[in-house]
Amino acid sequence: MGSQVTFGEGLLAWSPAGGLRPAEDPGPGGRLLVADSWLVRDGRVRGLGRHRERFLRSCGACDGPPLRRLLEFWQDMTAALPRTGAWFPRVELAPGSKELRLRLRHAPPLGSGVRVWAAGQSDPRTVPRRKGPDLDVLARVRGRATGAGADEAVLVAPTGIVLEAATASVLWWEDGTLCLPSPQLPVLPGVTVALIQERAQRAGIRLAHRERTLAELDGREVWLVNALHGIRPVTEWIGEPLRAPRAAHAGEWRTWLDEEVPEQLETSG
Repeated sequence: MGSQVTFGEGLLAWSPAGGLRPAEDPGPGGRLLVADSWLVRDGRVRGLGRHRERFLRSCGACDGPPLRRLLEFWQDMTAALPRTGAWFPRVELAPGSKELRLRLRHAPPLGSGVRVWAAGQSDPRTVPRRKGPDLDVLARVRGRATGAGADEAVLVAPTGIVLEAATASVLWWEDGTLCLPSPQLPVLPGVTVALIQERAQRAGIRLAHRERTLAELDGREVWLVNALHGIRPVTEWIGEPLRAPRAAHAGEWRTWLDEEVPEQLETSG
């Protein structure tokens, strides 16, 4: 890895010859081919290698740059990540030019719980297994949830089966079993969910893929999980009379995820 280059908040475009350089921001509303993001706190990141693999696979699925170029970009991008403060960077593959970009953003305030709009939004995504193309439409769904007094919205299949939230995966507990939607459903392969699954397997905790409607989550400990907030138990359902019990499991799992999992970025190479 090359020596760290320091940049402030903003958009950086990458080229093989010039590396990362500040670029004019096209603003909101542009449809991305691929995007991936994660939390960086004082140079520590959860599952960065997993984010890399997901980004590489996604770029390959839409005929992106050659693997060698992608790896060069990733090396320069990693060197440019801030080592102090809290950040929420996003890597992007732009449509048309298929330019590789890094968007450096300060992290928003992190939540320990989440209020969820229980309206059950029909899934509006066109490419549910690839992060990027549907970011704008998901932002509008989340905006409607915010307007209803919630923080997040749950996406459901035409059958009413829970898929995921607008910006997070959905997990829940049934007695001592940690449950998640079937991988056969149109859900994004979550990096943080994969970390949680591995820990559950090591600890001998039963995992199960199950299909449940929102009504069937009534009274259960439900988590929304993503790379920014980690694990957030649902503390309130908005719009429907669903019960959100005290989270019996979330505290210990949040401590593990926040304190034991993150890896320190290298400072130079």
